Amino acid sequence: MITAGHGVLSDADLRSASLVDADDVAALLSEMGYPCDVDDAARRISAIIDNDRQALVVARCDGVVCGLLALDFMYYLPLGTTTCRITALVVRNDAQGRGLGRRLLKEAERRARFGGAARLEITSGSQRSDAHAFYKACGYSDGTLRFIKHLGDA
Repeated sequence: MITAGHGVLSDADLRSASLVDADDVAALLSEMGYPCDVDDAARRISAIIDNDRQALVVARCDGVVCGLLALDFMYYLPLGTTTCRITALVVRNDAQGRGLGRRLLKEAERRARFGGAARLEITSGSQRSDAHAFYKACGYSDGTLRFIKHLGDA
């Protein structure tokens, strides 16, 4: 449990994730609704570390990992520039409402600018109305609809 109460998480420490974070990454992804075990999380972290167009950031509060942010940089043909997509943003339930999500979004903006991206985008499931309100409050606007066709195991 985060011990700082319901105040702002002023002591949150953001850093690039490493393999030692696999258990925390697995727990956060599972909390987000994407079940993941420690071995799978380690494979996912390795894939990101090995790809210079991706980043994974973890946030520690009171010595405990309480949030994560994953980024993917891609060339976007219609605009002729680089776009940075937030592929995951999660804050533990007991750390929500205390500024950590905003801090992670600011980190995403900082890294996107540093990586030469002209824009930052995030997708969110249609059922996540609280997240949508949060993103709008942070200056994000509704974008285009996204359609998905699952192709099975790759």
